[in-house]
Amino acid sequence: MPAKIDVIKNKILSENWFVLRNYTYHLTAKNGTVLRHKREVYDRGNGATLLLYNREKNSVVLTRQFRIATWVNGSNPGGELIEACAGLLDDDSPEDCIRKEAIEETGYAIGEVEKLFELFMSPGGVTELLYFFAAEYSDAQRENDGGGVEDEAIEVLEMTFPQAWQMVKDGRIKDGKTVMLLQHALLAGKLRLD
Repeated sequence: MPAKIDVIKNKILSENWFVLRNYTYHLTAKNGTVLRHKREVYDRGNGATLLLYNREKNSVVLTRQFRIATWVNGSNPGGELIEACAGLLDDDSPEDCIRKEAIEETGYAIGEVEKLFELFMSPGGVTELLYFFAAEYSDAQRENDGGGVEDEAIEVLEMTFPQAWQMVKDGRIKDGKTVMLLQHALLAGKLRLD
């Protein structure tokens, strides 16, 4: 049964990069109690992420780039984050978006992608639904050096799966979507730890 929501206020706080709104609403609980909530919601659109993997080499392609929010948090002093290729959908389908992001960020032109699942990553305050994909890559598919588009500074990292897994264990990989994609590759038998 869907929740009963009565929106009292919907105020735009910012429209700079994306849209930040302040909502005040009444939520009727299952026992009939009416709860008043005031929440800020950041609408940045939906996105897609991709794990590029190579079974033969037992390797993955990840990226490293500066992420201001991790730097502001203080727990990532350099601000650089190792993560799987990802981007916002804009007006593309999830599949088209992730193919475009792969070539821009990593330099690999991939064809077939496998949709794994779709998840809300921070549902307490962000609207984004993220589509997760995996695709095998080969050296022959490398069309350019990657690195992103004009306002991006992305480093492309190819490493063995055991190296990537060790980086998760020792905290060098802290990105949630990347950890989920690596775990899926291990559980699905696409890559191995030896």
